[in-house]
Amino acid sequence: MTVRDRSESRGEGSERARFGSERPAPRPTLEDLRGARERVAHAAVRTPVVGLELDNAEGPEVLLKLECLQPIGSFKIRGSANAMALAGLPRLGAGVYTGSAGNMAQGVAWNARRLGVPCRVIVPDSAPRAKLDAIARLSAEIVPVPFAEWWKVLREHGHPDERGFFVHPVSDPAVIAGNGTVGLEIVEDAPELDAVVVPFGGGGLSCGIASAVKALRPGTRVYAAEVETAAPFAASLEAGRPVDVDRTPSFVDGIGGGGMLPEMWPLASELLDGSIVVSLEEIAEAIRMLAARARVVAEGAGAAALAAALTGAAGHGKVVAVVSGGNIDPHILSTILAGGMP
Repeated sequence: MTVRDRSESRGEGSERARFGSERPAPRPTLEDLRGARERVAHAAVRTPVVGLELDNAEGPEVLLKLECLQPIGSFKIRGSANAMALAGLPRLGAGVYTGSAGNMAQGVAWNARRLGVPCRVIVPDSAPRAKLDAIARLSAEIVPVPFAEWWKVLREHGHPDERGFFVHPVSDPAVIAGNGTVGLEIVEDAPELDAVVVPFGGGGLSCGIASAVKALRPGTRVYAAEVETAAPFAASLEAGRPVDVDRTPSFVDGIGGGGMLPEMWPLASELLDGSIVVSLEEIAEAIRMLAARARVVAEGAGAAALAAALTGAAGHGKVVAVVSGGNIDPHILSTILAGGMP
């Protein structure tokens, strides 16, 4: 486990100027977040915050925000619903598309099917079969590409060969605001919280949640949870600017991208209190703990926040760990539950 604190970041001002042309993602206001909550209510369920029984009385009091209970098994239903609602049916008439390793693909596809518009999903060719099967069940067309090309879609906010309305899975302001509705619910259900730990893929979820939490409970800390196989936010904090990182593919497929998106750096470096980097072994143990003690199925990214909270790096008070998704391949899950590593 490695912790990188925001206070260790260097040179932030010059990097903001350098990447100004990237149109930094704006911080959603409480008005944005509350409007998003109304728009996503027809799609997303209000997920519970539940306690987790732990053996160590001296450790943090961990609460779980169970976004794995959404209709598509992840929080991505929120941001996609908000973005598509704000776009309106006339703009969606030619279809909608996104770039996603699985969960945002399901969110966009689920909402597209509900609205009766066609959907295409650009996925990295390493996307897990369980998520691809789920996308196909939602009637979306799957376009597999090499990981580098998929990452370029996120960098460039679209693909030159695609037509239709593009929903960026991370830095679309409407997506961030939709994600932030998770934070509104956390504050309402756990008002005395000391910290929140959120899986960090590109920053859209963590920054959305932090926008809500910091607006309503300014003293509450919000940490990113990253995996050691690729921790771009921790590396960016160390460098004082958004950087690319070496990436090792693993069963933790929902986080661990190839770099920090430049447009997310100003917002993430402002709102998040640091990054807690955990190992694959720690995440696997968190998956086992969630299944055994909370009867919850979590994917690798979804369990990363719990793994980070259990290190104590987020503090020893009341800590909410966001279980962001539960879309894990059954074979991977069975291996982990049996005590192995995929």
